[in-house]
Amino acid sequence: MKQTKKPKIAVWKFASCDGCQLSLLDCEDELLDVVGAVEIAYFPEASRAFGKGPYDISLVEGSITTPHDAERIHQVRRLSKVLITIGACATAGGIQALRNFAEVEKYIPMVYASPQYIETLKKSTPINEHVFVDFELRGCPINKYQLLEVFNAYLNGRKPNVPPHSVCLECKLNGNVCVMVAHGTPCLGPVTQAGCGALCPAYHRGCYGCFGPKETPNPAALSAWFREKGMPREEIVRKFRGFNAYAEAFRKESELHEE
Repeated sequence: MKQTKKPKIAVWKFASCDGCQLSLLDCEDELLDVVGAVEIAYFPEASRAFGKGPYDISLVEGSITTPHDAERIHQVRRLSKVLITIGACATAGGIQALRNFAEVEKYIPMVYASPQYIETLKKSTPINEHVFVDFELRGCPINKYQLLEVFNAYLNGRKPNVPPHSVCLECKLNGNVCVMVAHGTPCLGPVTQAGCGALCPAYHRGCYGCFGPKETPNPAALSAWFREKGMPREEIVRKFRGFNAYAEAFRKESELHEE
């Protein structure tokens, strides 16, 4: 009997903290099933082994922040039949996209002893601003069960079943008391995509927007609530400038409140 060839998988890193790649390694028992179903040909975080492309599926973590990476992502795209971006850095530019609201040249000498050796772009941008992306998996870090669902979907030729609804629904499913209603705590849950299990509201903290804007968010309505509660404009700007500051819905809303 002819042996079926396993799909070849690659995992790539750009500007990021590696947290989303660690989420894949954190799958533990589930990872054994994944390894049994695919060939992980390139994954420097986990192995020094290097299998040449092309690859059936590429997972890409991190944003584009240097001219070198702007070129390299095109090489990754050419080698990949399916390209999936994982995490806030790859899907929205990440926390490093806060530089997009400032003049990066002013900060380089403050951080680096020899700034003349630093070659960087003015902005930190998501992968989809450079190449076509087949699927975006949100989160800072990503939800490992959502990652396994996306893997399963593409290996079986179906659409991934990742919820587009807000964190508020997760709060209701978990029986959490709404921190906004009960305590007046500022929370991005109404405009943030589900995926974390409403972790912060479960501990009486407002959502920080780790999974980025949900499908059809309404950040203007949430900002109006913040204003009614007396939140200063500069604080509203900070609320939307977190892990997903450069996501379009959050970026536009924060810019509306800049003095």
